[in-house]
Amino acid sequence: MKHEKQEGGDHYRNLDVQPWEALESWMTKEQFHGFLLGSAVAYLARFNVRVAGKGGITDIKKARHYLEALEECLTKTK
Repeated sequence: MKHEKQEGGDHYRNLDVQPWEALESWMTKEQFHGFLLGSAVAYLARFNVRVAGKGGITDIKKARHYLEALEECLTKTK
């Protein structure tokens, strides 16, 4: 599921290898889980930013996407 969508554009989906696919192959499971969780927290922290193209509902959607990816990873490792 995590590879089937992208919030905030399609710039990663147009790549042959999505960045988090590369990161997942380079990192341990624990490191990758931390990356996903940290990315979700970063987007939540950016929610109130007042810069064009940043913050607001788009960042909530991006955070949710990372949390869904984390849930998917944790579910498949059980």
